[in-house]
Amino acid sequence: MAGDTAVRSEDAFDVGTVHEWLAGRVDGLDAPPEVRQFSGGASNLTYLLRYPDRELILRRPPAGRKASSAHDMSREYRVQKHLKPVFRYVPEMVAFCDDHDVLGADFYVMERIVGTIPRKDFPPEVQLDPVQARTLAFTVVDTLVELHDVDPAAAGLSDLGRGAGYVERQVRGWSDRYRKARTWNVPKAESVMAWLDEHRPDDVKSCLIHNDYRLDNVVLAPDDPLRVVGVLDWEMATIGDPLMDLGGALAYWIQSDDPYLSQRARRQPTHLPGMPTRREVVEYYCDRAGLSSANWAFYEVFGLFRLAAIAQQIYYRYHHKQTRNPAFRQFWLNVNYLVWRAHKAMR
Repeated sequence: MAGDTAVRSEDAFDVGTVHEWLAGRVDGLDAPPEVRQFSGGASNLTYLLRYPDRELILRRPPAGRKASSAHDMSREYRVQKHLKPVFRYVPEMVAFCDDHDVLGADFYVMERIVGTIPRKDFPPEVQLDPVQARTLAFTVVDTLVELHDVDPAAAGLSDLGRGAGYVERQVRGWSDRYRKARTWNVPKAESVMAWLDEHRPDDVKSCLIHNDYRLDNVVLAPDDPLRVVGVLDWEMATIGDPLMDLGGALAYWIQSDDPYLSQRARRQPTHLPGMPTRREVVEYYCDRAGLSSANWAFYEVFGLFRLAAIAQQIYYRYHHKQTRNPAFRQFWLNVNYLVWRAHKAMR
């Protein structure tokens, strides 16, 4: 897994205290670990705890203002612990801590899944020809279909959702979050929110959804970059509409013929020769899942607007100096662009 760096000063914690707590729950952890921070991701903070013969991953929330429903470490831990027996791609959970004297916030520790995470570009040692790139893309979509086929009751997660009306709640909820996080340099986007409210369909199905599914939340086997061995970042997983999950995923899917501003914001290697277009992904998914793509414009606009709201929530923390992570400095530009794309999809 590439992307680990020295821990940023604003994200540092007392390694000795965390080690003492963890060593009381896990055998064989004799001395405090070397700690590195993963630069990928823009929501919860992720660290590598490197022990002499074992590597663990620690997840914690960021500092600063957070949406009331966001960064629930207990929920993220529980979802993965229950899902692991029925969905093989989930990491093994190790321990959860709600004692804020240890780190200052809830956090959990899990086993590291060794492999390649496709960031903006693959590492130099991973070279895919067009056939392999296309195969990988559809394998990743197949993994999403497999998740959507999981029985929530079999995973002990029947209580995860709030029943019918998921689409309506999502439109209302993300509109509210965007308004609360808006800063002077991004659009009001009221016309997008009104369009979504007017055009929202009923739920097509209710199933387990990841809610932040994309290539850079997937781990590929170190000896076979066409095989998925892990799916990460279950912070927003719930029971909901699968086409909403797909719409959110494809908001990140930048294809090779997209304009410059899209390419500038690309976070995963979906531009490679052979990679399917967004439309091809939609048709492939709907064929595999037995669903109709007739109302796809709604899910596309929602995915773009939701991503704009997520980026704006993160930028809000930077704008108000709750974080100084330089990676967030230009997020307001992304918000403007995503709202523009939503308007284009509406038309």
